[in-house]
Amino acid sequence: MRSFAQGSGSVYTPPGTSDFNLPPIFGHSQWTTKPIALVLFSVILISVFFIISSRKALVVPNKLQFAGELIYNFVRRDLAEEIIGSEFMRFVPFLFTLFVFILTNNIFGVIPLIQFPTMSHVGFPYVLALFAFVVFHYVAIKKQGLGHYLKGIMFMPGVPKAVYILLTPIELATYFLVRPLTLSLRLFANMFAGHLLLLVFIMGGDHLMRGVIGLKIVSPFAFAMGIGMSFFEVLVQCLQAYIFTLLVALYIAGALADEH
Repeated sequence: MRSFAQGSGSVYTPPGTSDFNLPPIFGHSQWTTKPIALVLFSVILISVFFIISSRKALVVPNKLQFAGELIYNFVRRDLAEEIIGSEFMRFVPFLFTLFVFILTNNIFGVIPLIQFPTMSHVGFPYVLALFAFVVFHYVAIKKQGLGHYLKGIMFMPGVPKAVYILLTPIELATYFLVRPLTLSLRLFANMFAGHLLLLVFIMGGDHLMRGVIGLKIVSPFAFAMGIGMSFFEVLVQCLQAYIFTLLVALYIAGALADEH
């Protein structure tokens, strides 16, 4: 990683990929790192929040109940019913869990003292995409049968037979490789890039503040950009949770359709 010196003689090392490889919190196991701890914490946090918010449901909801119902109704109506259709209800728990889990772990990136989006570690989006595609393929095979499902993928109706030589491998790769990879990498790349930008502005501003007088004048602008980017990052974090869940709902809707 490159470094450069300021007039004060101090050396600045710009943020990079090494800042995402966090050491274990205790011991030497990779299972005790901050990202793993945040995932476990998010499960506890989500569970406690929705248990408390729904434990004593009122006709006129309190603030916690209103917040919980708002999130649930958003997923149920906008990401399940409108996309999947008449069979949406049995997929609401999965989509709801997926959306809330991703959103919580994304928002960790801008919460003081935590400040790390779990989804910036690519392994977590990979696992979520794997779950999504197990559900997607299971639904399609259960509805259409394995043979009919694979035939619909490999031999799209209305296409000249000679085109299948090129089209069939592309369709197989799309359904079994490209879709899960793009689904997971989109989420990972946005969280990784956003957190890296925040590190650049905040750490750069801190270093400029400790530099010569000319650089100290510039440092408030770096901090201001960092603050502005934090608000923008919240928007991206919410949007990425929505997009991931929306695409999963679209894939499930496609699996339930008679033709692909």
